Amino acid sequence: MESKPILFVDFDGTLCFDRFWRSLEPALYNKIQSFLFKENKIKTNEWMLGKRSSEEINEILARYLQVPPDSLWQLFQQDCETMWVDQELLNKINSLRKKFYTILITDNMDCFDRFTTPALELNKYFDVIVNSFREQKFKSDSNGELFVKYANKFNSPIKSSVLIDNSVKTCNVFSRLGGTVYLVTSDESASRHLSKL
Repeated sequence: MESKPILFVDFDGTLCFDRFWRSLEPALYNKIQSFLFKENKIKTNEWMLGKRSSEEINEILARYLQVPPDSLWQLFQQDCETMWVDQELLNKINSLRKKFYTILITDNMDCFDRFTTPALELNKYFDVIVNSFREQKFKSDSNGELFVKYANKFNSPIKSSVLIDNSVKTCNVFSRLGGTVYLVTSDESASRHLSKL
């Protein structure tokens, strides 16, 4: 295998800013955000670590919101399949494959693999897609064990690799491993960072 550095790129908050259930009316959407991502973070983490399925979460939410489970599921799946990523960003990542192995690495749910990845054809732009749901581990767990795992798999030292991510915690972990980090903020977009490579 040719030796190249790795370009690790995050998804949520880096390449994409769309949300699950965003097509719901605002009152119901806000109830979900509060219930799932503030009051029941344990359930959300279990979902992201492969301990709960999207079906289970949607059933819990349908009961909580008192809405028909089938219609909630249909909307959820549709929102997963229609998440928006700037095509120019994906083209830029694709063009960097001459210099880097490209790995999309995300703390995400089963629906990302099942609906978002195929709908957006993300496999066209990345050599590997790493999802916490499948790995049962977050990016920052065990001092960045996932990054080390894939660096070893590609026989590529982390010291020559790059991470583009919107999480300060994850960037700190990667930086401690010796890699170069580009933190996505309101002022520094993924596109701006990619143009530096």
